[in-house]
Amino acid sequence: MSLARAERLPVGGFVLLAFVSLFWGLNWPGMKIALSELPIWWFRVLSVGVGAVGLMAIAWASTGALRPTRRELRPLLICALFNIVGWHLFTGYGVSLMPAGRASIIAFTMPVWAALLGALILGERITAYKVAGLVLGVAALAVLIGPDLMALSSAPAGALFMLGAALSWATGTVLFKKYEWDSPVSALIGWQLLIGLAVILPGALILEPAPDLTALSAKVWIALLYLFALPMIFCQWAFFKVVRMFPAAIASIGTLAVPVIGVYSSALILGEIVGWREVVSMALTCAALTAVMVLPALRRG
Repeated sequence: MSLARAERLPVGGFVLLAFVSLFWGLNWPGMKIALSELPIWWFRVLSVGVGAVGLMAIAWASTGALRPTRRELRPLLICALFNIVGWHLFTGYGVSLMPAGRASIIAFTMPVWAALLGALILGERITAYKVAGLVLGVAALAVLIGPDLMALSSAPAGALFMLGAALSWATGTVLFKKYEWDSPVSALIGWQLLIGLAVILPGALILEPAPDLTALSAKVWIALLYLFALPMIFCQWAFFKVVRMFPAAIASIGTLAVPVIGVYSSALILGEIVGWREVVSMALTCAALTAVMVLPALRRG
């Protein structure tokens, strides 16, 4: 990108991108704090419910269009199953069973799996960049959880849940790209959250007793308010705003910072240990994201 082109990009977009990276990175220790006192299914009921209300309000304020068309109903149900139900439940269990920093690294291997699924589902060409990203992503997982998988006495359930979350998110993302949509993106995300809530709420009522919200500590309430207002509502809106303002390469670079912030903020806030495995795996994940998302976009100009 030329210097003149870079100077024409709006400064406000860079500010939004920085906030998205920061707030999504801090999301991981926030989740760990909230799950210390809230059961998983009810935590996700609250998260998805508040996120749905917030995003539908944004959609109404910006476009005034909320009702999906008849032909969008089936695709919305399918995408919500992967993007909302799968992602939120898998991450809930994953973060509760493993360090939040490690969970963020595994979660953000998602674009690597999305590139592979795009070839299988959308017929997209398998490029050298995608192969390199897949190899780097698998190497990152091997460094991070390989020893646990090889130790018979260890059951790395948390890592497997997070891998399931990344695959679910990747599948939902590819399917969202496959279908044709008439409604604005903010409304589509809001509807997916509402559909997810309709699935998760009955599960919560059946599987877990309703939590006493008045008994939650101040620390958990602060974490919840943060998670609802920023990662669930603001970041969803801001990221799609950035995607519309910037070339794909620049928007993609913002995701590189999320696992880094997730690892080091978890170490700072929760006292989690950052060892050589976390550092190497994080570097490999960032390299995989660069190969899959940034380099192809830069090559396209």
